Amino acid sequence: MVKKKLTQDDVALFRQSIGKVNPVKPGKTVPSTTDKPKPFPKTRSVDITEKMDSRKEVTVENLGLEDSFAYTAPGVQKNVLKKLRKGHFGLDAELDLHGLSRDKAKHQLLHFLYNCVQDGCRCVHIIHGKGYRSPDHQPVLKNKINLWLRQHQDVLAFCSATQRDGGSGATYILLSLAQKYREQDDSQY
Repeated sequence: MVKKKLTQDDVALFRQSIGKVNPVKPGKTVPSTTDKPKPFPKTRSVDITEKMDSRKEVTVENLGLEDSFAYTAPGVQKNVLKKLRKGHFGLDAELDLHGLSRDKAKHQLLHFLYNCVQDGCRCVHIIHGKGYRSPDHQPVLKNKINLWLRQHQDVLAFCSATQRDGGSGATYILLSLAQKYREQDDSQY
């Protein structure tokens, strides 16, 4: 970078616009007595796959194009599933997985579920499609979603959506609360 040379006119204009300046005398400045801020640790990168329990032996039948499905985690009452089907829980978020490959869909789903749990979402809606364009008319994503959601630790229940929300090509999912939201609920009572 080339240093610009100032002309006498530029220097005079600068002095005129600044006005009278009093120099700071040494010893009159007060050094800052505040301490430097303490360093804080970096947030550790989150492994979204840690919520998947792939060791959990889950056997599920392959679903057809128009088949609907439902699941409740152990310890969850059956009436929770009825309320989920009827739309008792308001939808907090939605994800559309149409046209994604199996690996990309799993990655998107895990990120979505992680973010929803961290944000305090209780009920989410996932659109996976019925599988009409799948090879041999076997819905790939629908069957994988059925398996992955059963293995996910934060999923309490899920079922096929109502016809207005996608029918057997979409799923309602009820999620557990993140620890920070559980503590808030406990303090309210």
